Amino acid sequence: MPQDYILARLLANNAQWAEDVEKAEPGFFAETAKGQSPKVLYIGCSDSRVPESVVTASKPGDIFVHRNIANQFHLNDDSALAVLTYAVGHVGVSHVILVGHTNCGGAQACHDAAHNTPSSPPADPLSRWLAPLTEIAREYDDLTDVVEANVRAQVANIAETDVMKAAWAKGKDVQVHGWVYELETGRMRDLGVSVGKAGAV
Repeated sequence: MPQDYILARLLANNAQWAEDVEKAEPGFFAETAKGQSPKVLYIGCSDSRVPESVVTASKPGDIFVHRNIANQFHLNDDSALAVLTYAVGHVGVSHVILVGHTNCGGAQACHDAAHNTPSSPPADPLSRWLAPLTEIAREYDDLTDVVEANVRAQVANIAETDVMKAAWAKGKDVQVHGWVYELETGRMRDLGVSVGKAGAV
């Protein structure tokens, strides 16, 4: 059966990329296969327009990553908590960066649900996932304000986890930051809400 063109292109691009990297940095892949020690955990949105390694010009091994719809960090989400636990406790990251982005489809859906539709219990996985953000969106009219408020809320959630509290109690210098990626400019913007072991940074 002929392979789908989209998949074939991905595999061909990967082969060319691997060849180019090995040519530019001989032994790069053999070295990265030995282990990882990134200093950053990036928690971002699943949006295809915000690939963290690309927009930060990072290499494989530079960033530990967790992404989901609308860059949420729910305190009962074992997937996110497992990533945070491993990144802070085992990988040894020193920075956790929660990154939202402008024109976020998840934030827009929450804004619309908060302002244009009658309130009703979430009926599907996506609306259940976004329910906390929908509550945040009720307080704002502007989408960018919703995006920024969401980032601030998730930074606060991360700082409230037992993982971070335990790390700080042990004296680990791990900081949590909140950024917004602007699709219109390709630039990251620091919201100035960083938290460390001694509080606000």
